[in-house]
Amino acid sequence: MNAAPPKPVDRQLPSDEARELLVLTRDLVQRELAPRAAADEAAGRFPRDVFRTLGEAGLLSLPYPEAHGGGDQPYEVYLQVLEELAAGWLAVGLGVSVHTLSCHALATFGSDEQRSRWLPGMLGGAQLGAYCLSEPQSGSDAAALRTRAERDGDGYLVNGTKAWITHGGRADFYSAMVRTGEDGPRGISCLLIPGDAANLTAATPEHKMGMNSSPTAQLHFDGVRVDADRLIGEEGQGFQIALSALDSGRLGIAACAIGLAQAALDLAVEYAQTRQQFGRPIADFQGLSFMLADMATQVEAGRSLYLAAARRRDHGLAFSKEAAMAKLFCTDTAMRVTTDAVQVLGGYGYTQDFPAERYMREAKMLQIVEGTNQIQRLVIGRHLTRS
Repeated sequence: MNAAPPKPVDRQLPSDEARELLVLTRDLVQRELAPRAAADEAAGRFPRDVFRTLGEAGLLSLPYPEAHGGGDQPYEVYLQVLEELAAGWLAVGLGVSVHTLSCHALATFGSDEQRSRWLPGMLGGAQLGAYCLSEPQSGSDAAALRTRAERDGDGYLVNGTKAWITHGGRADFYSAMVRTGEDGPRGISCLLIPGDAANLTAATPEHKMGMNSSPTAQLHFDGVRVDADRLIGEEGQGFQIALSALDSGRLGIAACAIGLAQAALDLAVEYAQTRQQFGRPIADFQGLSFMLADMATQVEAGRSLYLAAARRRDHGLAFSKEAAMAKLFCTDTAMRVTTDAVQVLGGYGYTQDFPAERYMREAKMLQIVEGTNQIQRLVIGRHLTRS
């Protein structure tokens, strides 16, 4: 059976090119992602081939300069592509967001020589990256990281453990924050580490309640040698690089959250229109129609919030507070909307015959990654009260 054509693009977009990009993304989601998402999640299969397909379509490099192999798209457009991918399969949307995050350090803080040397390969579609900040004892307190890189001749020797690494053991490169100096944020630097570096190993992936197609693993650095020319920025600049990356990455998580929430809403609406009780569709009952209305309103509000933050970024304005707000609101929205979707489906929502229960499990993760929502509130509060 031939797949139905993708839905028309009903969005405010800045160009015809952006509209064509959204149509391409919806087509790929319908053909390559949605048909296999449930089975691959149940089996815990990592869809590396899907990322290659997205790379060939140019979807792994959208917000970066064309001169280095990027798509030269504004963040406003990139995030809407990300939302569409996440609506079809969150593990893929999140994976693209993580890859984009892992390229940020080199693209933004690297030298011209470093960018010319490595960025085209990272953006070319064949490689997949990972971002290494968290450790077993330092999650929200990222400045307390312990993984150390000691100078050794014309390079560094890296020892330590990174934790909660998306694509851990599968990535082709890692943007890793390591300690090269004193305790605290001023002693942290950023290294671009090849995925096949000697003495770099990955632990068994974590057993999670959702997102089983997205491997999350610890990385062990046991005397990993890294050439000095793979230092991004200056020694001691790593914490600044990490926070800059996270501001942009939080917008990616917000977009993924709205994609997931939209998928749950679409499922709930379709079910409510076809499920009959007392001789009519359950969508006709006011109590349920009000629930759907609230779900739809929350999704639209979240989309507007992350796009407003993205447009600030595109115009060169400060957006750290707005990124934290978007991440907070959109991921909380995803949790509420997916929970309500389960309720709309009733008993069927609690079974694996429908994806509502998977959406709900996946939404919980989004409230935790790239800064818990409690940390987002802390960030927002500090912006509001600092002099």
